[in-house]
Amino acid sequence: MKHKIRILLIEDHPEYREVIELALNKEPDMELIAQFGSAEAALHRLQERPCRVEPDIILLDLHLPGMSGLDALALLAKAAPPARIIILTQSDRESDVLRAITRGAAGYLLKSASRRAIIDGIRMVMAGGASLDAGVARFILKTLRSHLPEKSTEHPLSKREMEILTLLAEGLVQKEIALKLNISITTVVTHINHIYEKLNVTNAPAAINKAHLSGLFNV
Repeated sequence: MKHKIRILLIEDHPEYREVIELALNKEPDMELIAQFGSAEAALHRLQERPCRVEPDIILLDLHLPGMSGLDALALLAKAAPPARIIILTQSDRESDVLRAITRGAAGYLLKSASRRAIIDGIRMVMAGGASLDAGVARFILKTLRSHLPEKSTEHPLSKREMEILTLLAEGLVQKEIALKLNISITTVVTHINHIYEKLNVTNAPAAINKAHLSGLFNV
């Protein structure tokens, strides 16, 4: 039988530590092996040799007296390499979320979460997943989407090519375009061929349609 999930709690509010302790004690597969009011105290214990505290999960508050949870993240990960760190905090600030995740937190839960959500989050992280508060997850998804490579806004056609394509859209033929722009028909034909090539089409209607769909006439 696998051992219980060993949990270390770093939280400076005694009342909340008691809430978490009571919640964990009700779970047959979990064990609160240590709790500390500061990151420094937890690090001191973890860095003892031989270390008698070997957590599977570290529940870490962000706003602690002395060293903050964010500053402690890397040190805790180094002091207890096998442990996965779950942020358990009141802060839903976007900057805190992003910094915690980028610094290696395996989960980010808010203290306002239900007891069940916290317990499920611990199990999820132990199973190799990531545990995120619903609101935090939505924010991260939004952030990721905003950083996705955007559709290129670089205009594929030159200014002259757009002039010719616009005139084609207005119904002018090659000779009329040449007269209007005061260029030779050969030059017009060359530009039109370049337009077809860049837009990957074979005729004027297709070029005009694709330009409309791509928003080129609105740029």
